[in-house]
Amino acid sequence: MNEPRKVLTGRGLVESPRWHTDRLYFSDWSAGEVISAGLDGSSEVVARVASLPLCTAWLPDGRMVIVSSADGLLLCREPDGALTRYVDLGRPGWNDVVADGRGNVYVNGAGFDPTAGEAVRPGTVVLVTPDRSVRQVAEDIAFPNGMAVTADNATLIVADSYRHCLVAFDIEPDGGLSRRRIWADVGNGVPDGICLDAQNAVWYADVPNQQCVRVAEGGTVRQRVDLDRGGFACALGGPGGTTLFITAARWQGMTEAEMVTPGSGELLAVQVDVPGAGWP
Repeated sequence: MNEPRKVLTGRGLVESPRWHTDRLYFSDWSAGEVISAGLDGSSEVVARVASLPLCTAWLPDGRMVIVSSADGLLLCREPDGALTRYVDLGRPGWNDVVADGRGNVYVNGAGFDPTAGEAVRPGTVVLVTPDRSVRQVAEDIAFPNGMAVTADNATLIVADSYRHCLVAFDIEPDGGLSRRRIWADVGNGVPDGICLDAQNAVWYADVPNQQCVRVAEGGTVRQRVDLDRGGFACALGGPGGTTLFITAARWQGMTEAEMVTPGSGELLAVQVDVPGAGWP
């Protein structure tokens, strides 16, 4: 496999890469910015939200939803670029988000504030349906991180970083979740942001192990991309869907004033053989 090439450098805590149309969108949590990037390294800020975390997803109608964690809100970026309130999630402290092909939006959050050094309490997943009702659909995920939905809208996969596994749920017709199971035990891996490919494998980014790993259901490792800094999230896109985009930065610690070394955030790209599938 080719070495990752640097698309953008000099950022902060970079996360939530999402390929949409012909651009890669990602968040710089340190700056409170959502950024659109071209494969040529061009970039522009498309939204500013003072939130950490700051994760995004694309609705089927082409609008972007943005987690404003500190406010406990899910925002929507309208076609004219304006930010509107999509739904009130009821409390602060949300993390990752994914929208499926039917417009269901899943948002997860830990049950504690890791930046304040609080004791671990398991987190939850809530569902926001297209009519904007909100309900909890999963619990007891030690530290919920990246999420992905299969292309048939049938399965939600959630990265549980603290339990070193990927957890899967069947998606019911009403968007609810059932048949919880361990999709993959990743050993000493610490899965953060994830994405799916057309062979039903998951790529997961890993901060402490400084890598991005492709695993099959059951946990067999298929490929690995070694990094020189923590891997926070990944997404497949680009021409043919075979570019693996990775957001990476030098990790300093959850309770540090700067969780990553300032200026160490990078958007990387590496060519792979199997194109992306599903969401994000």
